[in-house]
Order: sequence, then C-alpha cells, then structure tokens
Amino acid sequence: MSWLNFEGDGQADLVHHGGREKAVCVYPYEHYPFWENELERTLEYGAFGENLTTRGLLETDVCIGDIFQLGEAMVQVSQPRQPCFKLSVKYNVPDMPLKVQETGCTGFYFRVLKEGTVCRDSGLTRISSHPQGITVAYANRIMHHEKDRIEDIKKILEVEALSVNWRATFMKRLAGSEVDTRERLTGNT
Repeated sequence: MSWLNFEGDGQADLVHHGGREKAVCVYPYEHYPFWENELERTLEYGAFGENLTTRGLLETDVCIGDIFQLGEAMVQVSQPRQPCFKLSVKYNVPDMPLKVQETGCTGFYFRVLKEGTVCRDSGLTRISSHPQGITVAYANRIMHHEKDRIEDIKKILEVEALSVNWRATFMKRLAGSEVDTRERLTGNT
C-alpha cells in the first residue's frame, strides 16, 4: 500500500477518487443485504467501488481521525464517502448516489499514515479512537441533512484529521455559500 492507493488500484477519475486523503475506500458489508433487496440482485464484494469491504465498522461506530493497522500499513479515517454518478451507471438506477447519500450508508475513506504491505487476509485493527468522537454518520448528517447547524459544523471542523475537501465545503457553508453537488450525483453540471 502506498500513500495514494493499493498497488494495482488505478482510478480513472483522480479529481474525485483516490489521492492522499482518499487512498482507500471502505464499505461495510452489513449494508449489502439492504442494497441487494433494493436492487433485486446479489452483490459481489466491491459492489460499491470500495477497496475494502469490512464487517463491524459501521458509519455509526467509526470516527473521523480513528487510526487502524491494516497489514503493515497504518491508515486513518479522513471523511465519509460521497457517492458519485458512477453508481447510477453501474446499476442503471439514476438516483442511486442520492439514495446512498440519503441512507447514510456511504462508507468512508482512509488516508495512509504509514505505507506497508497489505494482503487479502491482512487484519484491520483499530489502534486508536479519535478523542472528539465525530462519527462518520454524524458528519454525513450535518453535511447532507442538517446543513444549517452552525455549532455542529464548527465542532466537526475542530477535528484536524478531517479531509481538506470536507473542511473546504464546511468553511464555504459557514461563509454563507453552498457547494453544488449536481455533478457528483448526476454527472451533469
């Protein structure tokens, strides 16, 4: 695992995927039965474009800034995942990214703190929980549903481990401007 991704993991769209703060996309397996029911099909691991399909790491239990050992590598939760229009294309469901966003079943991203070898059977162990306790679910709720909660936005911004992208969006919101998400959700501007 390198600073940017897993070896052999090439992302076609480096503007919206990958990079230092989104090196590893994680999605909880616990969400698969819900989506299998919604999509009326069986889903294989990686069905949401994630690098890691995990068990026991839900958005309600994982905090921005939590640090994990992944094989020889060390990784840190940097932000919730923001689903994009490519899920619509993959499943032929035009509002799929919005559905994922609205459910809060988004998954999250890791940044790499220490490069190292990661194998298919490498364990993922939480090394430390961030003291501010800002869960991925909470950050998602403030970003997408309760957008005018200024004190909550300020509380999230106190987490130094928050990604630059999410920090910029929250700062714009505090300044009174909103970020247009149409391109991410639909592929159109």
